[in-house]
This record gives sequence, C-alpha cells and structure tokens, in this order.
Amino acid sequence: MKKFILSSVCFIIFLAGVQSQDFNSAIGLRIGYPLSLTYKKFISEENAIEAYAGYRNFFGASYFSFSGAFQIHKDLDPIDRLQYYYGAGASVIKWNVDFGDGNTSIGINGYLGLSYTLENTPVNVSVDWIPTLFINGQSGFGNGFSGSYGTFAVRYVLGSDTSN
Repeated sequence: MKKFILSSVCFIIFLAGVQSQDFNSAIGLRIGYPLSLTYKKFISEENAIEAYAGYRNFFGASYFSFSGAFQIHKDLDPIDRLQYYYGAGASVIKWNVDFGDGNTSIGINGYLGLSYTLENTPVNVSVDWIPTLFINGQSGFGNGFSGSYGTFAVRYVLGSDTSN
C-alpha cells in the first residue's frame, strides 16, 4: 500500500502546474503519529509555514513533540484546489518511558503530501509522509532514521484567498 501511495504521489507531481493557495491560514488536527494540533500560514503564493504540537502514548512509553516546517505548495491541474507539497522542518520530542530513563530527541523532517481545500466550505484536508532523521536519542526511542511518520490533517480555514 505504501508503494502504491508513493507511486501515485510521484505520478501526480509530474502532472503539476503552478497557481496559488486557496487559504491564508488554517488551524486543526493532524491525526496520526502523534495526534497533534496544527497551525498553517501561507507566507507567499506557494510557501507556507506550519507548526504543530502532539502527544502519543503507547506500550509503556509516551512522548510530547513540537514541530515546525517550511513547505512549498504546487497546484495539481486539472483538479481545482488540489495541491502537492514538499518541504523540510525540525522536531523536538520529549520521551517518557516506564522501563528506563526519559530522553529528548531532535529530528530533521522531510515532507511530501497532498492538500485539498473544499469548495464553499472553510475546510482543508491533507495527507503527508514525514520521514525523520533523529540526530540524538536512545536506541528505539528517537534515534536514527524513521520513515513511518505520516498524518491525515483536517483544518478549519481562518482566512481565504479571495484572488482565486
């Protein structure tokens, strides 16, 4: 399934054209690892910054994370309001484990995703893959490369782009 999604995203990227975003800023939830609150703000026609904070609890371990990203959005023709995006960012993750010492990890993130803003409704949805390279941490918790991060996001649009 991961190969199918990645292949589909790559195919769609080759069909892309360039226009402008459908909103100025939005706030919502990223549903995935971890569950997060998100805020996205466009700083130009194609460029956005996103900040999100999340929490996850699993099998005797939990973590709180704060992440920031710079993303470049491109429209996908012929579907109005559909965009792909890519970018980079960083995360700080505070681990708490029941069976050892806690830890703070720093991650360097990549972003590859699809975003769609509903017509006549102030809602934006997106799905993305966030490969992360942890530059410190303890074995098994925030150390090395992880390609398993990704989310589905639902955001309420705070400011619309009226030029579209």
